[in-house]
Amino acid sequence: MLLEDLQVVLKVAEFKSITKAAASIDMRTATASAAIKRVEAALGVDLFIRTTRQLKISSAGERYIPQCQQALLMLEQAKRNMRDDLDIVDGELRIAISSDLGRNLIAPWLDEFVQNYPKVALKLNISDSNIDFYRDSVDVAIRYGSPSDSNLYGFKICNVPGKLCASPQYLKDNSTPQNLQDLSAHNGLFYQLHDVVHDIWKFAHQGEVFKIQMQGNRASNDGDLVRRWCVAGKGIAVKSSLDMSNDLLSGNVVSIMNDYQPRKTELWLVCPSRQSITPAVRLLRDMLKEKCTIIQNKLIEQGILNKSDIE
Repeated sequence: MLLEDLQVVLKVAEFKSITKAAASIDMRTATASAAIKRVEAALGVDLFIRTTRQLKISSAGERYIPQCQQALLMLEQAKRNMRDDLDIVDGELRIAISSDLGRNLIAPWLDEFVQNYPKVALKLNISDSNIDFYRDSVDVAIRYGSPSDSNLYGFKICNVPGKLCASPQYLKDNSTPQNLQDLSAHNGLFYQLHDVVHDIWKFAHQGEVFKIQMQGNRASNDGDLVRRWCVAGKGIAVKSSLDMSNDLLSGNVVSIMNDYQPRKTELWLVCPSRQSITPAVRLLRDMLKEKCTIIQNKLIEQGILNKSDIE
């Protein structure tokens, strides 16, 4: 009985469909169906009840599949333990990253990571959508904000202050706002998640928190597109200082109203469990900390950030 066949069985049990299970692991439906038949033949029982309209787990399957899942997890853990003991840095690393951070900052760092550890293969999931580790088959996620699920395990990479940004050309054409009243007259560029447009901006100023309802003609669920609009002079945006770091350092955009501090957040590397922290994941964590420190020090040197912003 092949381990790969057992993994197919688990996927079919998860999706209740051979076709959907096969698609989730880039396999032909006929190949997945043959794998199930081999396992059933070896066991001498049917694990699934198939009809023309649906597929259900049989009573035998209800007993066998959970034990099969536990056995595969134990084998995978044994393999990870062996590699950890030997400090072997290899295998496939499936990483989920938000769009702006992933495309413009971390992707080049990952190229360097693979060059240093050529036995590591990467699969990147670039999206601003929330990640389900089990549904999306992801090993680690690099995300803003600490993990809210107590079952997850994470490493904090750094503090990340937000910045109110605009291009020099936009400010030349529309003037530079000095306070919230001035800001309300400008065109806001908004991030949108689950059809909710984030057009209420919060700022800390002299120990108080202020909210302002902005107006604007552009919103997107892709943070990278909001950044591009800002660089192109379409309006003003509140963005992570990491996301905007290259543009801030090059002068494509400038930070404005620096007495008003937009939201702060944290960058985290999140894993589904402690067992998923492999030597490669630990090296990735260390690289992220080092690279983010370098970027933030450059922002401090140019007066874009204060040291207190990241402490």
